[in-house]
Amino acid sequence: MMVILGLLTSFLSFLYVIAPSIRKFFAGGVCRTDVQLPGKIVVITGANTGIGKETARELARRGARVYIACRDVLKGESAASEIRADTKNSQVLVRKLDLSDTKSIRAFAEGFLAEEKQLHILINNAGVMMCPYSKTADGFETHLGVNHLGTGVTTYSVHPGIVRSELVRHSFLMCLLWRLFSPFLKSAREGAQTSLHCALAEGLEPLSGKYFSDCKRAWVSPRARNNKTAERLWAVSCELLGIQWK
Repeated sequence: MMVILGLLTSFLSFLYVIAPSIRKFFAGGVCRTDVQLPGKIVVITGANTGIGKETARELARRGARVYIACRDVLKGESAASEIRADTKNSQVLVRKLDLSDTKSIRAFAEGFLAEEKQLHILINNAGVMMCPYSKTADGFETHLGVNHLGTGVTTYSVHPGIVRSELVRHSFLMCLLWRLFSPFLKSAREGAQTSLHCALAEGLEPLSGKYFSDCKRAWVSPRARNNKTAERLWAVSCELLGIQWK
């Protein structure tokens, strides 16, 4: 028994020693475009922390006017202040947006339209996972209400990989596992690369609506590509929200 424990301990110790190399191997793609964004308007949901915050930081560094749209305005202001200091871009703004409340979504949209004439880049980054059962202000199950109905339709869908972020905060077990395996997980900056790639890379227009991972197009199951299922989901979503959109 002691021999087995010794071998296990040695193996784990070895893994942690080589963890940087392992994480570098699995870090995935990197957004390599050097395009600059002066005069461009960007909205990023949930950009007060994690992947969204790092995405906002990079787009601000490239000269864009960045709107951090988040539920917690105080955290948003803290993130914006840090990004402004880091990038020397004063045009990093915070606006309240609660994706679990359609009234908040409409208020955000109306406020944005009163401020800006155009929107060049929209990154729907905010989301929830493993929440205890609850409902949104409109009576929808939280995951459905926030991740689908609250966010709406995106041009590209992206998978950032396994990233050290607050997304697992509702699960004690996942938080424990994330802490244990943190040396092997992507950083928020690494996790932001695919979002940045889809937002900045030229020539992706013909791939609108496709799925991306590690800065390249990824495989999607046949069920996810079923047009009839997609049309039905769209119709049901509009019905739930009480809107007409053709």
